[in-house]
Amino acid sequence: MTGFPSTVAERDAVDESGNALQRVLRKLAAGELGSLRVLIVLAIIWVIFQIANDRFLTAINLTNLTLQIAAVGCISVGVTLVLLLGEIDLSVGAVSGLAAAVMAVLSVKHGWGPYPAILAAIAVGAAIGLFQGTVSTRLAIPTFVVTLAGLLAWQGAQLYVLGSTGTLNINDETITNLAGVFLDDWVGWAVALVVIVGLVVTELGFRRQRAAAGLVQAPPVGSAIRLVGAAVALLGGVYVVNQDRGVPLSLVILLVIIAFFHWLLTRTRFGRHVYAVGGNDEAARRAGIPVARIRTIVFVLASALAAFGGVLAASRLQAVNQSSGGSDLLLLAIAGPVIAGTSLFGGRGSVWGALLGALVIGSISNGMDLLALESSVKFMVTGGVLLGAVALDAATSSRRTTGRT
Repeated sequence: MTGFPSTVAERDAVDESGNALQRVLRKLAAGELGSLRVLIVLAIIWVIFQIANDRFLTAINLTNLTLQIAAVGCISVGVTLVLLLGEIDLSVGAVSGLAAAVMAVLSVKHGWGPYPAILAAIAVGAAIGLFQGTVSTRLAIPTFVVTLAGLLAWQGAQLYVLGSTGTLNINDETITNLAGVFLDDWVGWAVALVVIVGLVVTELGFRRQRAAAGLVQAPPVGSAIRLVGAAVALLGGVYVVNQDRGVPLSLVILLVIIAFFHWLLTRTRFGRHVYAVGGNDEAARRAGIPVARIRTIVFVLASALAAFGGVLAASRLQAVNQSSGGSDLLLLAIAGPVIAGTSLFGGRGSVWGALLGALVIGSISNGMDLLALESSVKFMVTGGVLLGAVALDAATSSRRTTGRT
C-alpha cells in the first residue's frame, strides 16, 4: 500500500471529492451557503476567546451575552431593512437614545404608565423615520446626508429632553423587567420547542408551495440539516442559560421581532417590493411598485425598531443619560447585519442575519471586555471587523456581477 489511488475508479473518486470540496468552498466564500459562513466565524471567535479566558463560555457569561445583544439586535433588524434598499441610516443610535429619554421623562417626571410611555417612545421613533424618509424621497436627498443630519439633531433633542439633570433612573418594574426577567426552566424549554415546531411547519409549507407552483425543489437533505442544526442550537442554548438564570425575556422579545419581520419580508407583497427596490429601483418603478412609499415605510419601521431598542437598552441599565444611544451603538448595529451577509448594495440579506451578526459582534465586544482591553483597542478591532465584512461583501458582489456578465 502506497497511500495513493491505484485504480482509475479511485482516482476519479478523489477528483470528484476534490471538485465537490472546491465548489463548497467557492459557495462559502461567495456567501451562497446561507448562514454557514457566519456560524463558522462565530465558532472561531468563541474558541479564541475561550482559550484566552476560560470564563467566556460559562453559563453566566453567555447569559450576559444574550442580554447585551437584545437592544443591538432589535436596532439591527431595522438597519437590515434599510440596507436591503441599498440605503443607510446613520441616525438609529441617536433615535434610540432620544426615544429612551422620552420614555424616561414621561415615566419618571410626568408619572405616565409604563405602556403609554413605551408607546410614546416608539411613536417618536416612527415620526422621525417618517420625516427622514419623506425628506429623502421627496427632495431626492441621499439618505446618508439626511440621516447624518438626524444623527446630530436627535442627539441635541435628547439633551434637551433630559434637561439639566442629565441622568434619569427608571424605577418602574414593568419597564425594567423587559431586561430583568428570566423565564423558568420549563418555560424556556417550551419556547424552544414552539420555535422548532414553527421552523418545521414553515419549511414544509415553503416546500409545498414550491411544489404546487412547479418550481425546482432543493434537496430535502439540506432542509433537514438546517432544521436539525437550528434545533440543536436552540436546545443547547436553552440548556446553557438554564444553568444560570434562565432564558431572558428580552431575548424572546428579540426572536419574536425577528420572526415577524422575516415573515413580512418573505411572505408578503411588501417584502417582495423591498427586495425589488433594493435590487433595481428603476426596474421596480417601471413594474408599478411605489418606490417612494416603500422607502418611506422602511425608514419608519427602522426608526421605530431603533426606538424600541433604546427602550430595551434603558431597561437593562435601569437608567437613561446623555450618552444613551451613543458610544459604539451605531457601529455595532450596522456591523452586525453586514457581517452576517446583508449586502450594502441592496437586494440581498435576511433579518435572521441581524441576530447572527449581533451574536458575532457582541461576542467580540464581550470577549474583549473579559480580557479587560482598553476602549481604544476595542474600537480598532470592531472597526477592522466591519471593514473586513464590507470588503468581503464588495468582493462577493463583484464576483457575482462578473459571473453574470
